[in-house]
Amino acid sequence: MSDQADVIVRIASVLGGMADPVAQRAGEIDAETSIVRDLKLDSLAVMDFVMALETEFDTVIPIDALSGVETIGDLARLLQPTLPRPTHAAAGR
Repeated sequence: MSDQADVIVRIASVLGGMADPVAQRAGEIDAETSIVRDLKLDSLAVMDFVMALETEFDTVIPIDALSGVETIGDLARLLQPTLPRPTHAAAGR
């Protein structure tokens, strides 16, 4: 699985922990899923979602970085650099 696919799985997990009906659609997301149009998140729900992502990924997502995020794929690309890189020792296991 690619790094982006791993991030999307974690994003779906966060969505699964949200209130219905968003949680019901968590298993249907992919990189092309629109956060607002397809998931129907309003501005308050988006902020709750961002805070949950910050917890899941142990990072801070600057509000200005979100301005270009429309899809789950955009969000995954934003979060990818926050992931720890595997060490050579861990990769050899």
